[in-house]
Amino acid sequence: MPGILEPQVEKYLSSLLPERDAVLADIEKYAKERDIPIIGPDCGRLLWLMARLSGANRIFEMGSAIGYSAIWFARAAGPAAEIYCTDGDPANAELAHKNFERAGVSKNIRFMTGEAVDLIDATDGTFDIILIDVYKHQYPAALKKSLPRLKSGGLVITDNVLWSGRVAQPPKDDNTRGILEFNRMVYASPELFPVIVPLRDGVAICRKS
Repeated sequence: MPGILEPQVEKYLSSLLPERDAVLADIEKYAKERDIPIIGPDCGRLLWLMARLSGANRIFEMGSAIGYSAIWFARAAGPAAEIYCTDGDPANAELAHKNFERAGVSKNIRFMTGEAVDLIDATDGTFDIILIDVYKHQYPAALKKSLPRLKSGGLVITDNVLWSGRVAQPPKDDNTRGILEFNRMVYASPELFPVIVPLRDGVAICRKS
């Protein structure tokens, strides 16, 4: 997924990033070679920062692919982390488990296979952070599922909310319409304080009151 920044700015930001450890670097290479969408190191650092600043340790991911974002979360939250990952592809789940083992965070993570938006119903309690990164037409439904399960002061973090700039054009597909509706919903919600960060493909960070 191309970003929404000027290519020169994108290149500059990438040049500033410290080298990742072997586990993250291998996942990044694997995902690039096979066109598997992951949040990337720029957004990975943002997830780490948000988790650390908020003191989060109970996290639910709607859409985890091969586990890249969960590793950033687990490392930020530390040994008390309790992270639920979801993906519809059993092959992704199998590879994610291997990545978690290599990263030393497998004991903190439960991977659930199936429809990510619905799998949150199979868990109990509230979460400190809910990450939304599913099919874009599902974003409004994902937000509706997330809000009752997010603790007061918790964060909903959502990737791809600028959708390569397509949000600034008349929508031509369900994915774009889903993102536009999601963005409208978070800014209209009396429960949320949202900010969209124009990093990579746009990340929405919303705090629940």
